[in-house]
Amino acid sequence: MLMFAGFLAFEHEELDLLPIILVGTVACTLGDNLGYWIGNKGGRRLLLRYQKVFRISDERIASGEKLFERFGPATVFFARFVPGMRIFAGPLAGVLLMRWRRFVLFNFLGAIVWVTVVASAGYLFGQHWQRLLETVSEVNAVVVGVAIVVLAFLWWRYRKKATH
Repeated sequence: MLMFAGFLAFEHEELDLLPIILVGTVACTLGDNLGYWIGNKGGRRLLLRYQKVFRISDERIASGEKLFERFGPATVFFARFVPGMRIFAGPLAGVLLMRWRRFVLFNFLGAIVWVTVVASAGYLFGQHWQRLLETVSEVNAVVVGVAIVVLAFLWWRYRKKATH
């Protein structure tokens, strides 16, 4: 949607790129804060209730909290650029008890960069709109494919360790 809005700003003089970037940044920041709040208020209880079903030990949860404390800001910032991951970064940060001030800062910074890049790409490549959509689709497919392979490998490795 942001890319298309950038394209429309390229096509129509009465539509300016700056308000698109501002509204997009605010919307992304508010949406992820809602996800953080949901994860923080209810996600932890759900995680603890179903941790045995998903075979998540207390040690794993503690380890996840430590990792998120250490790398959480970078995760929140860069997750925005990974299809699918941007949906889970906010709730995950809430569940793993990332400090809200750190979350807000890096979520906002990530939103500014991501919205600016995506909307500007639509604007700058407005004359090549169809090719841009094809390229983004190809990149998304590669990222999803790589993520599936990595997750399958990690699952296989986990299962291998569990049987030994």
